[in-house]
Amino acid sequence: MGTQLGHDDERPPHPVFVDGFELAVCPVTRAEYEYFMDATRHELPCDWWHPPFAQGDLPVVGVSWIDAVSYCEWRSQQDGRPVRLPTEAEWEFAARGSGQALFPWGDVVPEWIPNGGRGPLQAPWPVTLGEPTDLGLLGIATNVHEWCADWYDKDYYSRSPARNPAGPDQGVRRAARGGAWRHAHTICRVTLRSRLDPSFRYNDFGFRLARSL
Repeated sequence: MGTQLGHDDERPPHPVFVDGFELAVCPVTRAEYEYFMDATRHELPCDWWHPPFAQGDLPVVGVSWIDAVSYCEWRSQQDGRPVRLPTEAEWEFAARGSGQALFPWGDVVPEWIPNGGRGPLQAPWPVTLGEPTDLGLLGIATNVHEWCADWYDKDYYSRSPARNPAGPDQGVRRAARGGAWRHAHTICRVTLRSRLDPSFRYNDFGFRLARSL
């Protein structure tokens, strides 16, 4: 986990062991999130009515970390099996796959990424666009930032446990991973970390579900 090539909060690189888990192939879509809102009368994401975001197979955006956790709780009840946000360690393990490349598909930006990975774009693209990683995931590390379960701490790697690190016990911002359509580069290296106040709603933030085995 981590790298010497990136920012200070990506250092030091260190071995991490995670217990078995499942990660959703795609981020939660707008259509899936709409079922949740209809059932619970949950508050709308920001820019919900913005026309470029209205397609059902787009990743839901404009959701806070708190919204994402609320969805996980509702979805757990609906499915009868608990789901949650992934930890940073789980997310990076899944994005890395079996290699040590910059991106989930290698060291070069994949040809299928819209506009060659250059942004900003007008909106995110459908969650099923593109090729799967070697673990079968779609769109990871690109398209939308994905909330993780952890509190963020820039120095956490220097003291994190080697098995199932789950972030510090407290903090101010929650961790997120992956590139996003609204940036100059819409894909980012698998080790790059970002963070945001858990109550904030930005239209390039979504999330992907995880499940412990």
